[in-house]
Parts: sequence; C-alpha cells; structure tokens
Amino acid sequence: MKIGFLGLGQMGHSMAANLIKAGHEVTLYNRTRDKAVGLDAPIAATPGQAAAGKEVVFTMLASDAALEAVMHGQSGVLAHLPKDAIHVSSSTISVATAEALQTAHEKAGQKFVSAPVFGRPDAAAAAKLFIAAAGAEAELARVQPLFEVIGQRVFVLSTTPPRANLVKLSGNFLIASVIEALGEALALVAKGGVDEKAYLELLTSTLFNAPVYKTYGQLLVDRKFEPAGFAAPLGQKDIRLVLAAAEALNVPLPIASLLRDRFLTLLANGGEKLDWSAIGSLAARDSGQ
Repeated sequence: MKIGFLGLGQMGHSMAANLIKAGHEVTLYNRTRDKAVGLDAPIAATPGQAAAGKEVVFTMLASDAALEAVMHGQSGVLAHLPKDAIHVSSSTISVATAEALQTAHEKAGQKFVSAPVFGRPDAAAAAKLFIAAAGAEAELARVQPLFEVIGQRVFVLSTTPPRANLVKLSGNFLIASVIEALGEALALVAKGGVDEKAYLELLTSTLFNAPVYKTYGQLLVDRKFEPAGFAAPLGQKDIRLVLAAAEALNVPLPIASLLRDRFLTLLANGGEKLDWSAIGSLAARDSGQ
C-alpha cells in the first residue's frame, strides 16, 4: 500500500519502521530530516509531497499545533491527499482539533480515521501498541491490515472519529492519576521505613497486577526519569486537553485539575526533559525525602 508517514519521534519512527518492514511503500516527512535516520524510505520535502498519490497518510505528531502545521496551506496534506484517500491520525490531540479535521477532510472529499495509540516507545518498536480507532466502517476495514502491522489489538470505538481522541485523553488522564497515587503511596511507606521495592512487589503481585502499576511503579522506585519515554511537557499538554474536553461536556474532573498543577510544579522546577512519571516523585519531595 502507498503510505505517507508524518512525524518521526520516538513513537512515529518505530511505527513507520514496522510499516516499511511489512513491505509497504512508505514516504516519510518530518520537520527535522535527521529523525528519519535508520529508515529505508524516501523523505519528502513537504507534508503535501508525502501525501500526494498516497492511499493512506499517517500522522504521529506531538501536539495540535504540530498537526495543524502539516495539514493546512498550499504544501499541506489537505491540499495534496487524493480524494477518497484516508488520513489516519494517531496523535494525541484535542477533540476540537479532531472535529475540525473531520470537517476539513469531508470538504476535500477525503476520509478521516482517528487511531491514537496506547503504549510507550518499546511497545511501538515491538509492534505491540493498543489502537483506539474510530471512523466509518469502510475506512476502518481498509486500514485494518496496517493496524495489524503496528499494534497487537485494535479497539473500534465509534463511527465518529473524535470519540477515539476523547478515549485516548481519558486514558492518559487515568495513567497520570495512577502515577500520582503511586508516588504518594510510595512516599508514605518509604518515610515510614518500608523498602519501596518490596512494597512495589507486594502491590504488583496481588491486587495491582497490571502493566500500568508495574511499568510506572518501577520507574518511580528506580527514579528513572531520563531518558524520557514520554516527556513531561507532553503529559501536561494531555491533561490540559482532557480538562478542555471535560469543560465542553460540563464534566468536572477534580483529579485532573490536581494533575495539571502537579505537572506545572514539575515543569517550573526544571522537569522539562524528564519522563512524565516524574510527577510521582513530587510527593516524596514534599514530604522532605
């Protein structure tokens, strides 16, 4: 299949690599060309060039602004993606931006699928991502073989693409909530003289035997926040977006408001390059440890 892939960060690079490995004809685009190192595929000079003549275009970009920058304008994806071709947006973006993109693609005679992913860079490299997908049944069927190349399971959530973005934001809100709660619990037991590693083993061997507790609990116990698998500014962005979605729906999220402040505290104290799990270390700091 002829594919354009835009966004070659830690996640996008591995996703594109797996599509190339599967034998698809992939054209790459990234704002900084050096991010394409190690990928055996042509590099387009513009987003539109990456989209021209393609059956499917994937975007995996860090923010709404980055996605909008490649979509619009004379050299953007919207101007060059063929009619009936599919844009698969795997970025974690706002519901409002997803809605705007859906409308823009409809006007251009193009198709739009939201397919944000759950998983850290190691999962992307191993093609073990979980894909939260939403879009028209026909379009989802067309891209299903591509999803099978980059992920271990696809969850079809709706025929309305932006609903997948709402689910993704809610999922990241839950992960951040777990990180904060774990950090507070670890700070409590550590100050009381309990070994953190033994405590984490108890948790993850009994009632909390889940990947989110194992992955982030280990990062917190080891204080391993660099290199960042998911940088703190991106976590802060996602909490801001989930709060915006909640406000639009009149849904109070008091824990999300707390998390917003935790991320701002981390960033204000030099945490820009740390993994987002570093918010879980703030409780120990606040307790004098």
